[in-house]
Amino acid sequence: MKAAQDIVLKPVITEKSMDLLPDGKYTFKVAKDANKLEIKQAVETLFGVEVLKVNTVNCRGRQKRVGRFVGSTASWKKAIVTVNPNPTAGKDGKKRKGTIEFFEGMY
Repeated sequence: MKAAQDIVLKPVITEKSMDLLPDGKYTFKVAKDANKLEIKQAVETLFGVEVLKVNTVNCRGRQKRVGRFVGSTASWKKAIVTVNPNPTAGKDGKKRKGTIEFFEGMY
């Protein structure tokens, strides 16, 4: 089993992802081979929140040109995670949070 840090790679900060924050939806770049259950468990352990839903999108790499040479950027996977705003106690008895602190103050 992978570590949570190997599944959730970094947050995606765009205008569209910032518009989703008031709804409790957070966007992350995740490992390409991670499934929804692994992403849910990784977000819950890393940030101490209760995840309601996970939506994933496979993003294709874009073509880039430098002069006459053509290449492409790497393809990646994006996960939009919906967090419960009214959290319940976790399985281990710890109190969960309703938001992810990293994103607080961005919207």
